[in-house]
Amino acid sequence: MSSPEITRPKTRTHTVGEALKAQQGTVVTIMGWVSTKSSIGGIKFASLRDGSGYIQVACKRDRVSEEAFAAFESVTRESAVGVTGLIREDKRAPGGKEISVTDFWIISRADDWPITRSAVKSASFLYDKRHLAIRGKKASAIIRIRAEIVYAAFDYFVDNGFTLISAPSIVQNAVEGGSTLFEINYFGKKAYLSQSAQLYEEAALAALGKVFIFQPAFRAEKSKTNKHLTEFWMIEAEQAFANQDDNMKLQENLVKSMAERVAKNRNEDLKILGRNLKVPEVPFPRITYDEARETSIKKGLPFEWGEDLPTDSEREVSKDFDVPFFVTGYPLTARSFYHMTEETNDKVTKSADLIAPEGFGEIATGGQRIHDYDSLTKRIEGQDLPRESFEWYLELRKFGMPEHSGFGIGAERTTKWICGLKHIRGTSLFPRTITRLKP
Repeated sequence: MSSPEITRPKTRTHTVGEALKAQQGTVVTIMGWVSTKSSIGGIKFASLRDGSGYIQVACKRDRVSEEAFAAFESVTRESAVGVTGLIREDKRAPGGKEISVTDFWIISRADDWPITRSAVKSASFLYDKRHLAIRGKKASAIIRIRAEIVYAAFDYFVDNGFTLISAPSIVQNAVEGGSTLFEINYFGKKAYLSQSAQLYEEAALAALGKVFIFQPAFRAEKSKTNKHLTEFWMIEAEQAFANQDDNMKLQENLVKSMAERVAKNRNEDLKILGRNLKVPEVPFPRITYDEARETSIKKGLPFEWGEDLPTDSEREVSKDFDVPFFVTGYPLTARSFYHMTEETNDKVTKSADLIAPEGFGEIATGGQRIHDYDSLTKRIEGQDLPRESFEWYLELRKFGMPEHSGFGIGAERTTKWICGLKHIRGTSLFPRTITRLKP
């Protein structure tokens, strides 16, 4: 069991990031965790991290007190420690700098670290120990990149006049289909966890014009694929007086800004992951649903017209691209009730999926919404949906609802593509899948 050890008198502390920028001879004090330990001759080495980076520290017996040297010698991996020393330039050290220790103390000693190469027998073990595994270089790099993607989205929307809103996570009706709803008992009434904030965003349009959200979504999809989570975070946006072409332009500029921001600010994290990210240029390529289906058939993956693009087909089609692209014109049978259809073909919707390249698949879905009361009423009744659950949504169409469009992009799926990951689990701090509810 870990226990507190020594707390030195408080002084001005530095982050690892600050220490790596400091000039040689600068005295720094850092608090952090021991990542690795080693010895060469009479010199003891450790790698120290604090969330801002890693730095090498070197300890010689003749330069520190006996107490400090004994602490350095006995410290265990992942112990929380404090170190004071002089910055020294060393090209052999990670980051080109190391700290020559003058004082070292253990703040909280760690037990023997369980995540060793011999102990890791499967991915399940790492996710059972996810509360510890997130300390790893790759895991923390992914978390930082995901955060950068979200920061980029917020800045992009604010710069383009969108207002951040929040919507309920407890709802009365489906948005994306009743088969994927998580049902809950809401004080004796049947309710569900939200699949999407879209309907509430549409209500906010007449007040704010352009809105976006960043909040969790829940889908009870019994899918064991590398792109499905049962709880994930959605970046969604809706804008008034905007058609589907405006909607796709909004999406592609958003995704480009995300990729640019990660490439600029999280380049070292991309290197840790071995990811060579190509920042896409706009406009993104566009192909039709029919063209995607034809390509899928040629690749030996046939499916019926009217079905959603299957995961395997989506993956294979996306291997033909090295930048994100849109698949447009999905059949109405593959889309939710609120999608507007083409004027010349009422079986095809004004909608699109944004597909990441290289086999990563769909990251966003969007389209133009029905803004006419009679048309939406007919659609709801035609699909045998419970009209009483959508009365408020229908009523919006009676009070000045203009043409409007929107989309939802998954934070985790976007992170999976940008990081070049095989499975979406790694993009979530504590992933929820159909087989995992802990930690």
